[in-house]
Amino acid sequence: MIIETERLILRPFLETDAEDVYEYLKEPSVNCFACMKLNSLDEAKKEMKKRLGETDYYFAITLKENGKVIGEIDAYPESGEPHTDENAIRDTFSPCWMLNEKYQGNGYAFEAAHAFFDYLFRKKGARRIYAYTEDYNFSSQHLCEKLGMRREGVFLEFVSFVKNPDGTPKYENTIQYAILQKEWK
Repeated sequence: MIIETERLILRPFLETDAEDVYEYLKEPSVNCFACMKLNSLDEAKKEMKKRLGETDYYFAITLKENGKVIGEIDAYPESGEPHTDENAIRDTFSPCWMLNEKYQGNGYAFEAAHAFFDYLFRKKGARRIYAYTEDYNFSSQHLCEKLGMRREGVFLEFVSFVKNPDGTPKYENTIQYAILQKEWK
């Protein structure tokens, strides 16, 4: 599956994307991506091989002008209720987006997320899309609001992705945003 916008192409990852992905995953800018950190170009190449089969819900964000991978976006269908059985309708999605810091501030994240949300609502049967963002990640909060998402709540000391200098978990406050299919313009 390929999603095209004015300046971007969202497409499945290729093995040749390793160098571009390593550029932004060698030092993830937000703690929630700490587990995705890549320590070498060889690790990036192995990661690209893992991503090759992901064609419907996991996309490389590439510049249309030159094909450079500047980020990624993904979301998988879920039931929206953690205690449902395997036959539950999976019409809820929680996207994750990440953009290379060198390309932030140019509207690329909005362009990619808007196209991806439209794809999820129109082609994948999404009823509800929700997103979590750290309370210090103002650009992600702004993106959620620009996409028309409602701020639904704040979870204090909700999750830990990294450790404090003394080795204890560093818990972060998390904000949840959401939008329903019927609210999507």
